[in-house]
Amino acid sequence: MDQSAPQRPHYAPGVPAEITPVTRTMDALLFESAGHLPERIAIDFLGRTFTYRELRHAVRKAQAALYRCGVRKGDVVALIMPNCPQHVVAFYATLSLGATVAEHNPLAPVAELHEQLDRHGATVVIAWEQTLEKLTADGNFRGRTYLSVNLAAALPLTSRILLKLPVKAAKEQKAKIRGTVPRGILSFDRAVSKAPLLPRDTAIMPPTLDDIAVLIHTGGTTGVPKAVQLSHRNIVSNVEQTVQWIRGIKYGEGTYAGVLPLFHAFGLETLVGVGVSQAGTLVLLPNFDVPALLAAQKRRPITMFPGVAPMYSRVLQQVRSDREAGKDVDLSSIKWSFSGAMALSPELAADWEKETGGLIIEGYGMSEASPIIAGSPVSAERRPSTLGIPFPSTDVRIADPEDLSKDAQDVGEILVRGPQIFAGYLGEDEETEKVFYHGWLRTGDLGRWDNGFIVMADRAKEMIIQGGFNIYPSQVEEVLKAMPGVRDVAVVGMPDPARGESVVAALVLEPDTTVDLDMVRRWAYDKLSHYAVPRSIAVLDDLPRSQIGKVMRRSVREQLEDFELIAGQWRKKASSTSEAASDRWETFTASLQEQFNATKEQVQDWLAELGKSSEQVRELFNRAGTDDDSEELRREGFSREAFSAWLARGRKEKDGTKEEPSEHTDANSDNATEREAASKDTDSPNSSDVGNDDAEQ
Repeated sequence: MDQSAPQRPHYAPGVPAEITPVTRTMDALLFESAGHLPERIAIDFLGRTFTYRELRHAVRKAQAALYRCGVRKGDVVALIMPNCPQHVVAFYATLSLGATVAEHNPLAPVAELHEQLDRHGATVVIAWEQTLEKLTADGNFRGRTYLSVNLAAALPLTSRILLKLPVKAAKEQKAKIRGTVPRGILSFDRAVSKAPLLPRDTAIMPPTLDDIAVLIHTGGTTGVPKAVQLSHRNIVSNVEQTVQWIRGIKYGEGTYAGVLPLFHAFGLETLVGVGVSQAGTLVLLPNFDVPALLAAQKRRPITMFPGVAPMYSRVLQQVRSDREAGKDVDLSSIKWSFSGAMALSPELAADWEKETGGLIIEGYGMSEASPIIAGSPVSAERRPSTLGIPFPSTDVRIADPEDLSKDAQDVGEILVRGPQIFAGYLGEDEETEKVFYHGWLRTGDLGRWDNGFIVMADRAKEMIIQGGFNIYPSQVEEVLKAMPGVRDVAVVGMPDPARGESVVAALVLEPDTTVDLDMVRRWAYDKLSHYAVPRSIAVLDDLPRSQIGKVMRRSVREQLEDFELIAGQWRKKASSTSEAASDRWETFTASLQEQFNATKEQVQDWLAELGKSSEQVRELFNRAGTDDDSEELRREGFSREAFSAWLARGRKEKDGTKEEPSEHTDANSDNATEREAASKDTDSPNSSDVGNDDAEQ
């Protein structure tokens, strides 16, 4: 049977097999929604709201500011910031000039960001203050024009006032969102606020469908860092495919949970793509904060929740906890949830649907596909834990890995074609050629058909997916191999119920060397993205290798399956009482570190003050058996309460505050004033600006 022929037997009623070829560019999505529903709330950012009229006006002012910075059609503008109104403004302003948006993770290591910026050559970089502070720490601007983004400028007026209070709590909150910006760098918020609109006769060359709209940074299917080029046609086609897939979305009525980062292809497509195209309200959060999300749910009930499995799990945990505390939590407004980036267990799907009363479907995709390729139908035929069925206008083949011209009899490589498939890797013709086979995108994933549904069999390239983030073992291994005392390393993913997979570093150490998880994480912290830092380690005598000397990661994983995870380290299963007692002590200390956010050194200091040797401690835990809260342990001072009290005493003795970030710029105009200005003229130079920080120097 030719599996490439369009197969649509499981489609929900009304979903077409093909979409009408798109004719709009990405920037048109915002301007059309603003034209149809100008007073509709476009963004809710931690309680502050912006209408589509205000958002359109801010985009036009940002367009003028970027134009005066020299941005023209074909240029690249880099955006390095969390989810915030300024991100949406900068995104659409850049596209409206015919330029390309390059998305970046604001928490990525500085060296990685510079490498990405050099790759695409952006001369204008719009970045969050804290990221900018690190990027320019050496004083070298590298010929780039930097514009700083102040997250506080987009907060509600009350929140901005509270941040200025000279109290410790306010200073701590401010330190989380503000940064110190070097002299000579202009505030993006100020630039937008002050920019007069461009004259109507300004010669702007608008984008065409095949112009590159967005660059997304990825390791692709091979793990080599690259920039994925997505055209306007690619992204808008995927937006239209998604809208057709979820037929229940009503124009101008949806409210979208904006917790997926916009620098991730899934967040970008579902939020500034689908959400804006449907004149939806984006409830943006700068990071995934469950209490903040539930507060937003009360304030502005969400109808559409795009996310990843761990997000749904954490929300459910918080809901149960809140209800036990007597709080009222209602998720019944969430009619549709779209889970991607990693497997969704049937149990979690059932729990979520029971709590919300809505449907949760699972999608499959990759950055090179804008990103969605397939999904479970929005109907009773949905099947959690599968990759779903191909989207409209999307063909999928399961090809024989040994001969891609043939369909696989069972498991094979997943090949895809459709209007959402990317235009190639920026400046990487050879890598682009490798990833295509006669017009089909080679995903690098192995799968099989099961009654019309695609089922993942394995990852051909051993990529790890932890909490929805793609992690390439070779990149983590390169960092750890440079660590003193490490002779060799293999990085693998092990099953993790909370994150899908967890990064494990299997280490071979130099003679007479000791390395623990704390040391590994400290070494890797500023060299890797936070999600790629190993969450556990294993110390092995040697690594399994093939005949040609290649480390066999699959064999490492199989070896670890016979180990058990104790206090952050995979160990051979304990075979004696003394080993078990030692492990229980280590588990107890690890739980103290996690519960009280303490360091290993603090636990050791506490132990020293108790006057107990390691041997004495292990003997105590040996006698206590499996009860780490026994009367004898408490009598000897080993209890969570005792450790908590010891920590509190230490903190009181050396209580100090972090140095306050510089007052770069801030905002002091409330929504009412701004909206009144905006209502005078849809495109008036006096209209409101998203993130206006003009008032304070």
